[in-house]
Amino acid sequence: MKTPLLASSAPDAPEPLPRCPGGPVIGIIGSGDFSRSLSIRLVASGFRVVVGSRDPSRVPIGLFPDGVELRSQGEAVDGAERVVFAAVYPEHYHTLVGLRERLAGKVLVDVSNAARMNRVERSNAEKLAELFPQSGVVKAFNVVSAWALQGGAHDGSRQVLICSDCSDSKAAVLQLSRRLGFSPVDVGGLCASREVEEAPLHLFPTWGGPVLVTFLLFLFFYGYTFIRRVLLPFIDKGENNFTQLPLVAVNRALPAVALVTLALVYLPGLAAAVLQLGRGTKYQRFPVWLDVWLCRRKQLGLLSFLCAGLHAVYSLCLTLRRAAGYTLLNAAYRQVKAGVENSWVEQQVWRSDLYLSCGILGFGVLALLAVTSLPSVGNALNWREFTFVQSGLGYAALTLSVMHTLFFGWDFAFLPEAYPYFLPPMYLLALVLPCVVLVGRLVLALPCLTVRLTKIRRGWESARHRRPENLDAPGHCGDV
Repeated sequence: MKTPLLASSAPDAPEPLPRCPGGPVIGIIGSGDFSRSLSIRLVASGFRVVVGSRDPSRVPIGLFPDGVELRSQGEAVDGAERVVFAAVYPEHYHTLVGLRERLAGKVLVDVSNAARMNRVERSNAEKLAELFPQSGVVKAFNVVSAWALQGGAHDGSRQVLICSDCSDSKAAVLQLSRRLGFSPVDVGGLCASREVEEAPLHLFPTWGGPVLVTFLLFLFFYGYTFIRRVLLPFIDKGENNFTQLPLVAVNRALPAVALVTLALVYLPGLAAAVLQLGRGTKYQRFPVWLDVWLCRRKQLGLLSFLCAGLHAVYSLCLTLRRAAGYTLLNAAYRQVKAGVENSWVEQQVWRSDLYLSCGILGFGVLALLAVTSLPSVGNALNWREFTFVQSGLGYAALTLSVMHTLFFGWDFAFLPEAYPYFLPPMYLLALVLPCVVLVGRLVLALPCLTVRLTKIRRGWESARHRRPENLDAPGHCGDV
């Protein structure tokens, strides 16, 4: 052999790095922010990009990364091998009609969003498909922001909803989204493009009900505190307690809201169990309101954790108030004036230590529930572990929270002065629903009910719901 196996090179000359061949050419019609971000992602993933602008001379130099060719719209379409992105506003789609012949046979990706919710007209993608019947129109990448496109070439934490009536074009975009580091989701034909276009317009769609319930609970308990401790004493005795409104009244309402909201997390599960026991089957659907309630338990739990966390911060800040210093000085003055040398009360010491300990433990368990609700943490748990944390530890957090409230109240509920103006203490109102949930859970834990509920959830049905076992009955598919 005349050609050596290893090519010799000078010792001081570095060996050149291998260059990867250029990838497929992707065309982008439009030179706006989304086009720039998309081109950055495509170039970082190994693609060659040609951007088409109505007036390339007006695009500032350096706006697009190196390696991106800036051409006219027609040249960009001609330079693209197969896939072309339409990164223009829907009201300008009619200006692209002149490119109809050049776009024939190519995949045209629509990245636009809807301008408003609940539209009655066709979607933007359907309008684009009507303008370009010879192109494979695909709806994709509209749920991805320009910032997410620039977040890195292999950021696989973002989903891309894709729909199209052309299976080959859809397959090409699915493969492209994987190359870009996204997680593609096939949502069907182009008829689904209306929902896909409206998806970015939703503002926390599953949080509206839980936030409203939490806000109404806060208004109720805050208003109850205002009436019982501020308004009525001012009207009756002329006491000025309005200084309690910014901090003290809020801190009285927050734990009550946290406790009731946490009870609302586990109350629908008890209602579902009672319905299944009463029906004797699991194959009947729950009422719509119960279905929605069951699907909102995670949001209610996180809002309960938020209120509990705010209550902890507010409680720590109570001693920093100017009013707390004045109250402490007044109490010390009265003690000195009364000649009391030792104000130690054993019962109050036990009460404060117990309710603080239960509160800290309950808040810690509630924090663990909030952390495991994160997808990155919950996905690391199997189903049994997740159920143990969310159900077993959840009831433990509710029990500790109830104990925290009971130790706080101690025997105060049995004293006549605890009911000024015939209004009960607020913590008694907050305990009603959690105690109902805990008692209901204890009742369902009875062996006679637990065994029956387990059988029902494993597919057993009572006699009135049991299907006939005669497979040769007329009309049965066994006769065919």
